[in-house]
Amino acid sequence: MMSKLPKVGVGVIVIKENRVLLGKRRSEHGYGTWSFPGGHLEFYEDVEDCARREVMEETGISIRNLRRCAYTNDIFLKEGKHYVTLYVISEYDSGELKVMEPDKCEKWEWFEWSNLPEPLFLPVKNLIKQGFDPFNF
Repeated sequence: MMSKLPKVGVGVIVIKENRVLLGKRRSEHGYGTWSFPGGHLEFYEDVEDCARREVMEETGISIRNLRRCAYTNDIFLKEGKHYVTLYVISEYDSGELKVMEPDKCEKWEWFEWSNLPEPLFLPVKNLIKQGFDPFNF
């Protein structure tokens, strides 16, 4: 019997003008929920390199001042998935924000931390439940 292991995700909190970037998910996993840019950590990949790569692939923008900040243990019972999500805080650097993967994301928007959209993707909900605030980190 093969054992299942959790996957490692990287969530990138991109800050610009006191707002955070969230995308409305189109992929089957978390469809219709709002989440940070990010994705799977690849084998031998550095967490910060993954964050830069995923943000560029998904949004077309560059980020700077990356800092590791938190993690969540995310269990999706219905889907039979388990992730440990590592979070990186960053600042918008350059580029024009656009939907680079329309099959995975409907739109990107900037939100105040105190006024996030609903519904949120489970890892984002779990991060907030921990009391995390990217502006007081």
